[in-house]
Amino acid sequence: MPRCTIFSHIANLYRKVLGKEETPATPKTTPTEPAAPKRQRAVSEKKTAVSSGSPRRILTRDQHSISRSMISENALKVLYRLHKAGYQGYLVGGGVRDLLLGKIPKDFDVVTDAHPEQIRKLFNNCRLIGRRFRLAHIVFGRDIIEVATFRGHHHQVNTSKNIAEQSEEGMLLRDNVYGTIEEDAERRDFTVNALYYNIKDFSLHDFHGGLNDLAAGKLELIGDPETRYREDPVRMLRAVRFAAKLGLTISDRSAEPISRLAPLLQDIPSARLFEETIKLFLAGHALSTYQLLRKFGLFQQLFPQAAKLLTPDNNSAYERFLEKALANSDKRVATEQPVTPTFFYATLLWGVVAMRQREISNESNLPYLDSMQMAMNEAIEQQIHRVAIPRRFTSDVREIWLLQERLPRYSGKRAEKLFAQPKFRAAFDFLELRAHVEPRLRDIVAWWQDYQQTHDFIRPEHTHARPARTATATTAAVEQPQSEEHAPRKRPHRRRRYPQQSGQRRHD
Repeated sequence: MPRCTIFSHIANLYRKVLGKEETPATPKTTPTEPAAPKRQRAVSEKKTAVSSGSPRRILTRDQHSISRSMISENALKVLYRLHKAGYQGYLVGGGVRDLLLGKIPKDFDVVTDAHPEQIRKLFNNCRLIGRRFRLAHIVFGRDIIEVATFRGHHHQVNTSKNIAEQSEEGMLLRDNVYGTIEEDAERRDFTVNALYYNIKDFSLHDFHGGLNDLAAGKLELIGDPETRYREDPVRMLRAVRFAAKLGLTISDRSAEPISRLAPLLQDIPSARLFEETIKLFLAGHALSTYQLLRKFGLFQQLFPQAAKLLTPDNNSAYERFLEKALANSDKRVATEQPVTPTFFYATLLWGVVAMRQREISNESNLPYLDSMQMAMNEAIEQQIHRVAIPRRFTSDVREIWLLQERLPRYSGKRAEKLFAQPKFRAAFDFLELRAHVEPRLRDIVAWWQDYQQTHDFIRPEHTHARPARTATATTAAVEQPQSEEHAPRKRPHRRRRYPQQSGQRRHD
């Protein structure tokens, strides 16, 4: 028996003797499901509002609505290969939850009792990622199936393969602790995500009453909410995202600590927060997400500059502009039109930039362009300390902002030049949003709408072709023989340089 397995058994025995482990009654099993393990560990947190000792609920194939035809072919390949190799394979989390709700899952996640190194041996198209928790990505072209090993409790004995580390605030820094499916279910964040579809017999396993919570429209955290939020403060953002996406109500016990613990988001890496903001605002539920973030004090932690412009009655020009932009973004997602982080951050920080530009202009009497450049630099620099916006997006954001000053000046040939700008369409959409709260811009928007209907301009593509030659040069080239036209260019004669003697001046 491997040494790590012996240590795990010894640690489990000590926890049971010391009273740190409970042994609930063995749940009833169906004929198609093997008997559940005799010992099921409960959540070890001091405060446990959700009963982790409740028996596992198993639904056979004829008792639930999930069919293999609803699961992606690549996910099925991964599940079947794991099962064929003797490992357990379950579809888990959001994929199962969305299928039960009649939605199309964005992706499918798999859990197994195989360790990452064992998974890599099974799949040639596997790559291991993650430092906080080791994951396996099975790559099928542009489709990636994420496979995770059953997680155990982070208080288990550390071995060469089981490593856990926490900060002083209780945040998990490293969490490579492997366990059983019961422990993995306890480590899930919400009850509606602790749903497992077994490829062996097509049964559905519910460990914490997630099916009942889905039916009740409730989002419930597993374990003590404050402890779980401290382990990973991003769970507070996930609670808001799931509530907005699924139309669920966050339970009182799960919602109560969020406002108090919201400052913990400042300890999260800014790059990770950027990825979370994309999930929050570009998934088709931006407006409801924004309202929930404000309600729980999370918006202020993500966007402190913009939060200073918010008012108690939620009726300022900036707030109406932002809500209109978020509502339009949701409509675009619903109609399968593209949405980008560039436009979101341009609308989000516009109020900050416009106010700061006026302040700089009044203080220093600088021209508009100079004061605008300073305001843009300040707003973006402060924001990336909290949420790391990549430069490829910030450069486009700047271009949209600068075009706001140029679009009202369309006389002469300026309109044609502006229409040829790569970011003209985004800048015009931005101007149209501003016109909803700034009536002075409505005539300008109407003019540009008429202009676009009467002009069909094709923007030139960026190429590296040489500039066109003059007519005389072209005629001369045609008259020359083909061999001379493609003759290699002679390199200029290089003057020989002699070594300089000591004491000799360069121009001698």
